[in-house]
Amino acid sequence: MVELFRFCCLVLFFTSIKKTNGTVKRSIDASAAYTVLTEDRLPNDISPQSYDIHLEPNYDELSFSGLIKMNLSWNSDSKKVWFHAHYDLNINDRKIRLSEINGVQPAKNYTIIRGGRQPKKTIYVLYLKETVKQNTQCTLEVPFEGTIWKTAEGLFRNTYKNYTYFVTNLKPTNARRLFPCFDEPGIKVPFTVSITRPKEFITISNTAVSETRKHPTLSNLMIDYFEKTPPMSPFNFGFVISTFKKWNLEELKKLSNTPSIQMWSYSENTNIKEIYDRLIIAYKKIEEYVGIAIPLTKIDVVIIPDLAIVRPIDNFGLLIFNDILKQRYFDSAQELIYQWLGSWVTPEWWSDAHVNKALTSFLAAEVVIQIDGGIEFNGKYPITALYSMYYEFSKRYPHSRITGMKHETIAYKTEMAIRMLNFTLSKETFQRAIQNFIMQHQYKTFVEDDLWSALTIQALKDKTLREQYSVSDIIRPWLRNHRLPVVNVERNYQKNSVVLRQKMYLRERPHDVPGQDKMLWWIPIVLNHQDTLRFCNYTPSVWMEESQNITIENMPGKNSFIIVNPEEIGPFPVNYDQTNWNLLANFLQTKKGRTAIPANTRAKLLHDAWNLAYAGNLSFATTFNMTLFMKSERDHIVWNSVFTFIDQIGRHIDVSIVHRQFERYVSVLLSPLYEELKEETEYIDSGKAELRALAKRFLCRAGYKPCIDVAQAAYKDWQQTANPDMENPMPKNYICPVFKWGTMEEWIFGLQRVIQFPKSRIASERTFLLKSLAGCPTQPEKINRLLELTVLNNTDYFSENDVFLILTTLTGGSSGYYTLFNFLNYNWIPIKQKFKNQTNIWDHLIGSATGFFTTQEGYDMVQNLYKTHHGEFGSAQHIIEKSIRNIKEEAQWSQANLPVIEAWLNKYFTKNTDTI
Repeated sequence: MVELFRFCCLVLFFTSIKKTNGTVKRSIDASAAYTVLTEDRLPNDISPQSYDIHLEPNYDELSFSGLIKMNLSWNSDSKKVWFHAHYDLNINDRKIRLSEINGVQPAKNYTIIRGGRQPKKTIYVLYLKETVKQNTQCTLEVPFEGTIWKTAEGLFRNTYKNYTYFVTNLKPTNARRLFPCFDEPGIKVPFTVSITRPKEFITISNTAVSETRKHPTLSNLMIDYFEKTPPMSPFNFGFVISTFKKWNLEELKKLSNTPSIQMWSYSENTNIKEIYDRLIIAYKKIEEYVGIAIPLTKIDVVIIPDLAIVRPIDNFGLLIFNDILKQRYFDSAQELIYQWLGSWVTPEWWSDAHVNKALTSFLAAEVVIQIDGGIEFNGKYPITALYSMYYEFSKRYPHSRITGMKHETIAYKTEMAIRMLNFTLSKETFQRAIQNFIMQHQYKTFVEDDLWSALTIQALKDKTLREQYSVSDIIRPWLRNHRLPVVNVERNYQKNSVVLRQKMYLRERPHDVPGQDKMLWWIPIVLNHQDTLRFCNYTPSVWMEESQNITIENMPGKNSFIIVNPEEIGPFPVNYDQTNWNLLANFLQTKKGRTAIPANTRAKLLHDAWNLAYAGNLSFATTFNMTLFMKSERDHIVWNSVFTFIDQIGRHIDVSIVHRQFERYVSVLLSPLYEELKEETEYIDSGKAELRALAKRFLCRAGYKPCIDVAQAAYKDWQQTANPDMENPMPKNYICPVFKWGTMEEWIFGLQRVIQFPKSRIASERTFLLKSLAGCPTQPEKINRLLELTVLNNTDYFSENDVFLILTTLTGGSSGYYTLFNFLNYNWIPIKQKFKNQTNIWDHLIGSATGFFTTQEGYDMVQNLYKTHHGEFGSAQHIIEKSIRNIKEEAQWSQANLPVIEAWLNKYFTKNTDTI
């Protein structure tokens, strides 16, 4: 619960920043929230066959008008016509015309009695005098008017330097903001489009311009007529209008039906060729993988720096990026894949969008790995996000209240389940299934079962799946259960057998989640034996078919370990019996062991051991045994998981007497690495560079003297500069060690830099310095000085946001929250008086001061505060009561585990007397 509260504190802090700044870019992909859209779905009485749209923006008044002609077909008799039209779209029902298409002149016109939107819905209904019979074909003409927005929805306007541009962003349901239509992803029709623009501008849309004419009445305007599009969903329509430059680059030439990729930007872009080459390489790999070109003559790629979007705008045949210079192969590949899966083949409804998102993300990663072995991932795919997913789904209450984050995490869980199928069915089978799936659903829509069916058919054909199995059965619990399993491996060394048991994985205590015993998964059991280590074999020995346990015979003898789920084939941790863990720990301490077991599997073994111990399912003595080989480990992939838990466990035990021994052990593990990598070299790969930076950070935090000496020398250089407020030559990673281990004078120098921080400098630099002043010191006098200035005194140097930041930062370590608690306790009356009308700060203060203790001593302190000031907490009453409950749980964890950690560390240093 400590981590959950700290996360909520950060959310509160950044929310307050958003309110102050007024405008902030969203950090969560809007596409992740498709499943929470209101279901403004249309009846099935009418099916559109095509759209003919003319749009005429008024560029001066930021408005637009238009006319859409929808060719419609009646599936049943009806006296109503339904379509989508947003509240922002103005429609005069008296100007709407509905006429029958029958080849007879004059055409039959239907009488429209009235029209209007359904209450609280974006559905517009026309009521007819006559009944339109089944199988009738009609043209519906609807004039409309709307607004050009400043936010990135519908049609919006923005500027970049001296350039003005107009862009559409119609996903997920913003097409109805631009024109009346059947705005559902499952309804796909061809578009014929014409758009009015100023003479000096150009318009880029889904298809090429077929003709340009002068405007019949306005001499300064032109009208572009575009080629008919393939059938597509309304959200796939798009255009952009501005004074772009088209770059004449070598066209992609592979097959006659391969579309050309055309680059557009403003004239100062100088890296266009590099971007183009990256897109071409990605496109070729994607087409090679899916086995078919998309049915377009071109793909326009438009680059608009500072475009206020979270992710690129992907339309069929038109991609709009904001900062593609920073895009990786992965980002380029993912946007291109959306042309096949998203535009050409489209999810039937938004409830299937998470599967499409997961599939395209996985395929993009596969493409990157094929291009260059995945160098840009730096070994972190899928490990980093997978471990974050383990952490989130192992909470008692995953995702808290952040809906966007919930859907992002669920989409990533789906991606990891798809990755599991790619391994267990074989990569060749998976690829052939995707090719067949695209061929069968081109220009059409799909539901998720269509994808699982395609995989099942191909796997049965290739004999990579048993006849009685189906992919739908396998994948369903991974999608349905918003949790993950853990597999417990218990070997019988006398019978050479093993029992595997699955249960819901819970890391956060207490493990009292209702219904956890009912959650079961189809789990592939991929096994590796010590005597036959083969980490390229992903074929399951057996599947756990939603069964709680299975037994496997013919296991190796008592002197050989086994590894289940190597390389994170499936998204689940694994626990072993004590003997197997010991065999693994001993093997990894040999050079042969570290060579034979790949880095991702070494990282998994460590990560699982730490998490299982933290959850109370494994002894910390076993976990620490698993870390012994790290003195010789040099792969950053393995170290990344260790750094995470050094940080987490270090924070958890830093109030106890065992903490200094723990920091000493960290120094033992890291000092050889630090000495090996401390010399700066001109050429170093990104993995080693990251490893060096992290080693410095953790060693400095642990008080490793060579690191502290270097940090203080760099800090002294800063102190001696002529204008320290305007220049800071000091590396950021050295600031925290100085504030932690340095003098009060050094800390005050940093405080003065915050107080006198020039407005001309980047605000984030001040934020970093202020966080370091609050979060790094271990001496109460430094923290008290900061709290006096920010909490007690009324100064102009610090804002309300600063107070939120300081309180949140102090929860990161015992020195911070102990000092904050004592400061609150000692100054209760003036603090209570000052913030009596500021409940947001008061609540945050109480939570930060009381919510992070982990020992019985802390429990007693908070309990005494609660009793002493009973009835005085006001809006924070529930916060301190929750803190007391959580601390009681954490104290039980400390009582159970701190003696084990202390005993192991004492035994280690008794045996290794020559260590640091």
